[in-house]
Amino acid sequence: MRCIIARFPFDLTKDEVTATMKKVKPEPLTGAYVTIGRRHFPVMQVGEVVTRQDRRDFTAGEVTRAMTRLGFTCHAAAPAQPAAPALTPVEEASQLLGGPTPV
Repeated sequence: MRCIIARFPFDLTKDEVTATMKKVKPEPLTGAYVTIGRRHFPVMQVGEVVTRQDRRDFTAGEVTRAMTRLGFTCHAAAPAQPAAPALTPVEEASQLLGGPTPV
């Protein structure tokens, strides 16, 4: 399928992208990501490997659009980590003075 990424046309197939990314170790997820096989890759990493261009030359939206058209599952953002509960002022003061740590 012909895809336009960073104003350049690329003829990509799902099998070629899968084979290319099979040899690559996924980077930590920070934003949008693509599921290729059973692994999750950041969209920008996939774009860099597949097009052999610098990441500054294209946007995540361009790569997401191309990967979606090829049949890959794209996700908007990495799963968020649950936030730790905030301490009350009394618990915080107690912790600063060396008191017991709340559970």
